[in-house]
Amino acid sequence: MTGPEHYREAERLLGMAHRFTYGDGADATVGAALAAEAQAHATLALAAATAGQLADRYVGDGNHIDYWRTALGDRRMPTTLNEVEA
Repeated sequence: MTGPEHYREAERLLGMAHRFTYGDGADATVGAALAAEAQAHATLALAAATAGQLADRYVGDGNHIDYWRTALGDRRMPTTLNEVEA
């Protein structure tokens, strides 16, 4: 999953968590589990965005950069909203 995909999944799961927590037939246990999963995806999106900016800016500046580029699938981070939506 890419950073933007993790972000979209976090938003989707957070919406589900809200419905399970506060909607008709609320189930706080399911809502909490969905919120935790949403948080994990949000954290991965943030890590990808941070690492992507670092990798794009400092390519070849050390092994740690190369490790992140490999983890990101050697993809450059999008620079415009159109690239994110593509």
